[in-house]
Amino acid sequence: MLDDYSIIIRPLITEQGMHFANTKGAYSFEVNTKANKQQIKNAVEKVYSVKVSKVRTANQKGKYRRRGRTFGKTPNWKKAVVYLESDYHIDLF
Repeated sequence: MLDDYSIIIRPLITEQGMHFANTKGAYSFEVNTKANKQQIKNAVEKVYSVKVSKVRTANQKGKYRRRGRTFGKTPNWKKAVVYLESDYHIDLF
């Protein structure tokens, strides 16, 4: 069983993410690959004390990297975009 603090791995801080946070109230997080939308919603509401309206998820494939002659692959990960109710926001900084 996943607890709320192991579901959310880290917030994704990008220019596009900050623009969506300011205009649409949408925040991006890297989440545990085994977490579903309901678990992500409950975790964000508990950790950040906000009200979530909807959650969108996407599984990201790992990229192939090369170091000298050897090839490797970064791990696969899951991204969640969490939309908040209009009167809530998260202070990431």
